[in-house]
Amino acid sequence: MAHVSAAERRPQLINAAIDLMTREGVAAGSTRAIAAELGVAQATVHYTFGTKEDLYRAVMEQLTHDLIEQVERAVPEGTGFEETVAALASALWRTLREQPTSHQLLTELSMFALRTPRLREALEGHYREVMGVTTKLVAEAAERTGHQLAQSAETIARLFLAGFDGLSVQHLSLRDEEAELDCLQALVSAAVALAGGRLELVALPDGP
Repeated sequence: MAHVSAAERRPQLINAAIDLMTREGVAAGSTRAIAAELGVAQATVHYTFGTKEDLYRAVMEQLTHDLIEQVERAVPEGTGFEETVAALASALWRTLREQPTSHQLLTELSMFALRTPRLREALEGHYREVMGVTTKLVAEAAERTGHQLAQSAETIARLFLAGFDGLSVQHLSLRDEEAELDCLQALVSAAVALAGGRLELVALPDGP
């Protein structure tokens, strides 16, 4: 059997862990079960990552990176400030509708990390990255369109993400898409108003 380097094995194990825990939950994600998912020895997991927590950290980083990349690609550059915020919300909501299991797994891992000291740093890193990207998109949109922010870009990003996190849990728990879209539109309008825009409903792009 050909030797597979740790660098090659790493993404394979991350994907195997995501597949397994998406189907069966975080509690099922033992190193033995993840190794069996990929068809390798359990020692391979420990050789590649060291501990289960290190593998979980890599899973969180991969899920976060994938979602952020999709949102960044979807946000247009040639629109006004309000339209950019609406497009950001729409793109993020689309990832939730199209990949609910990824959001659910990331939420489960976040809750698990709160009770796992070795993962607290990974959890903080996840939120720091999401906050940083959202803050950057808000700040860049304001600068590009000449919009003078009434609050800091970080404050606006925090409000938006806090509201979106709540809506995503509602979507996963008790789905009502019509009501959720109304709330998402209201959230965008609140973020725009906080930024010093008009206090009125901001239309979302078609098909969020």
